[in-house]
Amino acid sequence: MTDTSADLVILGGGSGGYAAAFRAAELGLSVTLIEKDKLGGTCLHRGCIPTKALLHAAEVADETRDAETFGVKAVLEGIDIAGVNKYKDGIISRLYKGLQGLAKAHKVNLVEGTGTFVGGTTVEVDGTRYTGKNVILATGSYSKTLPGLELGGRIIASEQALSLDYIPKKAIVLGGGVIGVEFASVWASFGVDVTIVEALPRLVPNEDEYASKQLERAFRRRKIAFKTGVRFTGAKQDDNGVSVSLESGETLEADLLLVAVGRGPNSAGHGYEEAGVKMERGFVLTDDRLRTNLPNVYAVGDIVPGLQLAHRGFQQGIFVAEEIAGQEPRVIDESGIPRVTYSHPEVASVGLTESQAKEKYGSDVTTFTYDLGGNGKSQILKTSGGVKLIKAPEGPVVGVHMVGDRVGELIGEAQLIYSWEAFPEDVAPLIHAHPTQTEALGEAFLALAGKPLHVHS
Repeated sequence: MTDTSADLVILGGGSGGYAAAFRAAELGLSVTLIEKDKLGGTCLHRGCIPTKALLHAAEVADETRDAETFGVKAVLEGIDIAGVNKYKDGIISRLYKGLQGLAKAHKVNLVEGTGTFVGGTTVEVDGTRYTGKNVILATGSYSKTLPGLELGGRIIASEQALSLDYIPKKAIVLGGGVIGVEFASVWASFGVDVTIVEALPRLVPNEDEYASKQLERAFRRRKIAFKTGVRFTGAKQDDNGVSVSLESGETLEADLLLVAVGRGPNSAGHGYEEAGVKMERGFVLTDDRLRTNLPNVYAVGDIVPGLQLAHRGFQQGIFVAEEIAGQEPRVIDESGIPRVTYSHPEVASVGLTESQAKEKYGSDVTTFTYDLGGNGKSQILKTSGGVKLIKAPEGPVVGVHMVGDRVGELIGEAQLIYSWEAFPEDVAPLIHAHPTQTEALGEAFLALAGKPLHVHS
């Protein structure tokens, strides 16, 4: 076997892996990046990007369907799924080519093939060993299913849902988290009769309860059915459809069952345990500087316990590259990572939920909710929802939670407010352009600072 050396060897070319590779190269390190599929990983090819393309197509369909409410005469003749997929695939292709060009520009040594971490700081690919002064494990995640529920045929995961060449008449979505509600939103906009089944008491259960209630209210208006607090017990399929049984004794029938019960760490088969990497439930354990228990071996992205978000992995990749280069970057605050569910309406948040804040600070936390009914741009867009702020006792705002169309675009300012530990009095004087949805943030902070304007008492 030959031996190839570099300053840094990275196993996995998704958001975390390629971000680490590019940043390390910028800092003068030689980099080998190993990827068995395509640069960009799940996010670009089978996750974030294609789902958001579908969601935008769904938004266009909804706006066409409701055009008359804006005084525009238009007719939605139907959904051309081949055209939708062409649009989606075109976006992926352009971004993929861009990434390939960036890898070349950064002089990253791209290695195609399945890598196995063999210990020390060495990864083996098809008989060739690549040894770095440091190694980053970044092998991402996979779509989970439930025990006894086998994927195949009419029982699909998100990857298969993204490549459907037809639109089902009826669909059941198992799981009311981010992936589940996003696909339910798309399909409802495409005219599908959708039912979500969620074992926990509410949709998007990791979000603040206020956000869940707002989303549920919007989904009821959209005729998206959902059953919360009920467990799935089994599924059967035949040539005509799929039958789903629930613990309540109810049986649901549909053309497809989408299994959206979360994602698991893609760590099996890569040699981690055999090499002595400390793990738990398949996740690679690290300290707050993303170091594993092995010297000079780091891990980033979905294989590290925490939020499984592409932008989290991306920032972790940058962090580790700078750590290896001796720049001593600031530790990433997990609570400060923005979270967005791109359904219709969107849910966006950063920081602590109200229950988390009370657990940390006691019951004496302050909350304020601003209704988008008072925001001019939201009325123009015909969206409802609101902004909820959570303030620590005698302290800064520790949580921002928003519901409404396009509120994901407001999360940048919310993240700055949280990360800079701003008090309401710090934000209230800032000027927000009129008419914009960012004014909703401004109004909420004015009110929390004791200067309410467009707020009904």
